[in-house]
Amino acid sequence: MPNRLFIKLLLGFWICSSLIIALVGLLPLLQQNHDRAPIPPHLQKVLASIAQRIQDNPELVTSDFLRRWERRGDMEGKPLRLYLANSQGQVINTNRVSRGVRSFMLMADEEKQPISHQFKDELVFGPHQFTLQGETYYLYGRLPDIHPRPWFFFFIENKLLTLSLAIVLSGLLCAILAWHLGKPLNSLKKSADALAEGDLSNRVDKATTQRNDEIGQLATAFNSMADSIEAMVKNQQRLMGDISHELRTPLTRLQLSLALARKKGQQTTETDRIAYEAEQLEKLIAELLELSRVKLSTNETKVCLGLAESLSQVLDDAEFEADQQGKKITIDIDEAIELSHYPKSLSRAIENLLRNAIRYAQSDIHLRASQANGQVQITIKDDGPGIDPAELEAIFKPFYRPDSARQRESGGWGLGLAITEAAISAHKGKIRAENRQPHGLEVNISLPT
Repeated sequence: MPNRLFIKLLLGFWICSSLIIALVGLLPLLQQNHDRAPIPPHLQKVLASIAQRIQDNPELVTSDFLRRWERRGDMEGKPLRLYLANSQGQVINTNRVSRGVRSFMLMADEEKQPISHQFKDELVFGPHQFTLQGETYYLYGRLPDIHPRPWFFFFIENKLLTLSLAIVLSGLLCAILAWHLGKPLNSLKKSADALAEGDLSNRVDKATTQRNDEIGQLATAFNSMADSIEAMVKNQQRLMGDISHELRTPLTRLQLSLALARKKGQQTTETDRIAYEAEQLEKLIAELLELSRVKLSTNETKVCLGLAESLSQVLDDAEFEADQQGKKITIDIDEAIELSHYPKSLSRAIENLLRNAIRYAQSDIHLRASQANGQVQITIKDDGPGIDPAELEAIFKPFYRPDSARQRESGGWGLGLAITEAAISAHKGKIRAENRQPHGLEVNISLPT
């Protein structure tokens, strides 16, 4: 069936509004059918007997007979009150006619037959029509009576409450429909956000993909797209790793040839330059292989280990390097912090950040790690020149080197921070950098425990 989502929306709102209208509209009809009924035979017999007595004694019309009847009349222990109306509909035996009786007289006139009607606290019945001296009279009766009524008649008497409940009910039904449509869309949004943040393994849940409407079709298409993107990215990363690995073979031969030439005394300025470039190429290939390995998370298994224990060697090396350069590094890591991680990848990520901080800091570097709300927060600060704010988002991209205060004086290929970002992403974490005031750089890492 095409446009299933359109049909759900149409039927949902149509049924909701129709149900509310039907419930509100049927209540008066139900009340009328419940309260109005043909006159019971025993009440009809009472009216007939009184009418016959009036016909036999016409002077009773002008006397207080009907009033005296009320005082002595008894219907199952309840006082019976009678009303005698002429052909013009005027009650001639009393001036005190209740609103209920007047309403009943109009009902009975519309019905064209004797009926009874149950009001809130009285039962009115009639009329019994009879002729006296050529004029038509109508006799009505009234009994005080409280008849049990269905609970839902309460809403008829409380229209404001009924309107409020109708609004609440319609809101509830629309909320259920909105939840039915919004929940899978929210799941789809979360998967799209996760994919945009680099989590290529995230997929829309099965409950959404199994729906038989357009949302289910969209979720299935999204999962297929995510599968294709993940496969393409992984193939690209694997290709980069394979190419880097294959480049090592001719590079090794080149370095071997240079070693043989030097051994034969053929060392010149040109061979020294070739040796230098070959060494740089060897380092570049090593970095590319490391980036590929981290992105693919290959050859490493996650372990649950203390953060301080996992980073101990990296921190020792950083302290030594900082001391050699006359700089001070302050390390504050809670020994109780434990998390599931790839030790080698995480160590490499922290090592890259610390080396950058030591290289550009003027005198002080701070590393702090804390744990709260299921997250491990790692912060690395330095008092160096910082980075141009326009370049902060780009420093984690491969082969990007900022042309700012932190210049290219140190060489490199811009892969260190890319490896760091890849390692943090492999842990489902986040990393961001920001400048400090008055100067310096601060890198914040958030890792799930």
